[in-house]
Amino acid sequence: MPVEDVDPEAELDSAPEPELLILADGLPAVVDTDQGLAEVCTAIKAGTGPVAIDAERASGYRYSNRAYLIQLRRRGSGTALIDPIAFESLAPLQEVLTDTEWILHAATQDLPCLADVGLVPTRLFDTELAGRLLGYPRVGLATLVETLLGYGMKKEHSAVDWSTRPLPEPWLEYAALDVEVLVELRDVLEAELEETGKDEWARQEFDFLRGFQVPERVEAWRRTSGLHKVRGRRALGAVRALWETRDEIARQRDVTPGRIVPDAALVVAAMAMPADKEELLATKGFHGRGAERYAKRWVEAIRAAQELPESALPTRTQRGDGPPVPRAWAERDPVAARRLQLAREGMAALAEEHRLPVENLLTPDSLRRVLWTPPATRDPGELVEAVVDQLSGYGARGWQIALVAPLIVRAILDADSYSAGDPESEGDSASGVSGS
Repeated sequence: MPVEDVDPEAELDSAPEPELLILADGLPAVVDTDQGLAEVCTAIKAGTGPVAIDAERASGYRYSNRAYLIQLRRRGSGTALIDPIAFESLAPLQEVLTDTEWILHAATQDLPCLADVGLVPTRLFDTELAGRLLGYPRVGLATLVETLLGYGMKKEHSAVDWSTRPLPEPWLEYAALDVEVLVELRDVLEAELEETGKDEWARQEFDFLRGFQVPERVEAWRRTSGLHKVRGRRALGAVRALWETRDEIARQRDVTPGRIVPDAALVVAAMAMPADKEELLATKGFHGRGAERYAKRWVEAIRAAQELPESALPTRTQRGDGPPVPRAWAERDPVAARRLQLAREGMAALAEEHRLPVENLLTPDSLRRVLWTPPATRDPGELVEAVVDQLSGYGARGWQIALVAPLIVRAILDADSYSAGDPESEGDSASGVSGS
C-alpha cells in the first residue's frame, strides 16, 4: 500500500489543544487590609519551599512603574493577591519572605516595582532566564508552561490598566494564573539545568539579578519615534525641549507620555517651528489629548529651543563613552574590526555548542568594549588575565568569563597577526591559550 505524503503544517493544525490551566484553589479575595496582610503572612510562613511572585503594572497607562497588584503562591500556603496601593508598608510580608527563594518570570521587569514597596529577595530563580540558558527558542511564560507542563494559558488581559479600581474578576483570575504553576515550572527547569551542567551558570545569573537596577536613561528623548525625519540641530533641539516638557507633564499627572501627545506630534511641531498657539494647533499632524490643553507650554518649549546658542544644541548622534557603532570600525580601526569579526564568529559557534543565545554568553556592549580597547600586552598569559579583569569590570559572570575570555584573547592575537601580513599564523598566535 503506498504511503501518502503528510503535510507537517496540517499535523500541527490538527494537534489537540492543551488542557487549559485553571485555579486549583479558586480565586482568592484581594487583600487590602492590615488584618488580611497578617493572615497572608501567616499562611506563607506555614508553607514550604520557594515562593512564586508576580506583579502587575499599568504600563502604557501610567508614568510610574509602580506595582498595582502582587501575586504570591507557595506550597501549603495557596495563592494570595495583594493590593500594594492600600498599604503604607509591606514590611511584614518582606519579613516572612526573607531567606526564602523567590520565583519570578522575567525578574528584571518586576524587581524594581517590588523594591519600590520594600520587597527585595535574598535568593531568586528566574524561569525565563533559566529557559534561555537551556536554549528554549521561546521563553514566554505561557509557552514554557505549555511546553514543559502541558497546560495552555490565556493571555487576553496582559495589557490592561491595572491601576483600575476595583479590578474586574477576569483580570484577577488572569493574574492569579501567572503564579499557579510557577513552582512546578521552576522544579522542571532546575532539574534540566542540573542535567545539562548549567545549574552553576544559573546560580551565578540569579545572584547577579538580585542587584539589578533599571539603567539610567541618557538622552532618552533620542528614542522619539520618527526622529530620523528631523533635519538640523535647531529642530533636534525643539524635539528635545518638547519631549522634556511632555515628560514633566506626564510625571506630574502619572500618565504615560504618549497619552499626552504622541511622538509623531512632537516631530511635526519641531519641524514646523510654529510661532504661537494658533500656528501650532493648525500644524498638520499635531494632535493628542494634551495638544490644546498644554498648547502654551508646547509653544514655550519651541521658543526656548529657538533661542538656544548653537553650542547648546544637540548633535545628530549621541555622544557616548563607548566604542563607535560596529559599521564604523573598518574605517576607523581595521585591526579592531578584524578582532570583532573573529570574536563574533567564535561567539556564534560557542553559543551553538552550548545551546543558548549568544547574548547570554556576553552582552554585545561588553564584547565591543573589550575589543575596541583591548589590553596593551600581547603575552598570551598576561593577556588572558587582563581580559578577565576587563570583563569582570563590565559585570560579566564567572561562567561567562571562563567560556569567552580565551576566545577573545585568540581574536585579539589573531587579528594582530593578520594585520602584520601573516594571515597563515591565525590560530597559531594564541596556541597557548586554553579554555580553562
